[in-house]
Amino acid sequence: MSDNALSKKATIIPTMRYRDATAAITWLCEAFGFERHLVVPGEGDNIAHAQLSFGNGMIMLGSATDDEYGAHVKPPESFCTQSPYIIVDDVDAIYQKAIKAGAEIVIEIKDEDYGGRGFSCRDPQGQIWNFGDYNPWEDG
Repeated sequence: MSDNALSKKATIIPTMRYRDATAAITWLCEAFGFERHLVVPGEGDNIAHAQLSFGNGMIMLGSATDDEYGAHVKPPESFCTQSPYIIVDDVDAIYQKAIKAGAEIVIEIKDEDYGGRGFSCRDPQGQIWNFGDYNPWEDG
């Protein structure tokens, strides 16, 4: 389990498609501390399905394909229509890791009016990630 993840169970698991899912998995693990829970190779260099854990949370991802699900979910081209918010204990540490890994910071780290501290960044393939220590389960 990631040392920086808050120990809460989640019942909603974001799913994403990547043009290069293999590279995305490596980058997400190195940049943010996700851990490989399950990675199912597909044909060629594709990933049929992957589950990456972060504390008690998880994301699922796979290669962008023209299958039944891929007809509805595509990697972002110029903007995202959804982005995960990940609760962490040390926002500044994750921020520094993200910068070091080459993430594009789209909203600088800051203390929010509603409580908590956070930032938003774009990974190398265009997905947006939000990290903060605001915990709506406890702070709301």
